Amino acid sequence: MSEYAEARELGGILAKSGYIIATGGYRGVMEAASRGASEAGGHVIGVTCDRIEAFVPGLSANRWVSEEIRFRDLRARLNHLVVETQAAIAMPGGIGTLSEIALSWSLLQTAEMPPKPLILVGHVWDSVVRIFLDQADEYVGENDRELVRNVDTAVEAARLVAEYL
Repeated sequence: MSEYAEARELGGILAKSGYIIATGGYRGVMEAASRGASEAGGHVIGVTCDRIEAFVPGLSANRWVSEEIRFRDLRARLNHLVVETQAAIAMPGGIGTLSEIALSWSLLQTAEMPPKPLILVGHVWDSVVRIFLDQADEYVGENDRELVRNVDTAVEAARLVAEYL
């Protein structure tokens, strides 16, 4: 299954379970999760940013977003995406997604935000986390390692959310 299809399936499953879906609001897997949730009758929040749109001319929230929350800068957007959720699920992505994972993990580690699932979907994140933890073995304790979960599929991610919440 393609990453787009996987994210679309995840959005649909979560929306059918009654969750509000918040994404970065733009293209790619963000669009896919938004689309899946919208097609399932869910409410989709797109968290967008003036700075990103200035950097990528013509970029705007995808058509599946039913509510847009806009920030001027990337830091405020990132903080909102990380802090204002009940669960964090990262699909394959780029530097922004990696930033969201790292900030979420750090804030969970320090109890600077309430406990919540931090779930990484796909082999890319499994590899990144495994390599990091192998190299940082003496710096990351077992309890901190358990704050993040890697799964292979959207269905597994949705199941973990349901178990936690």
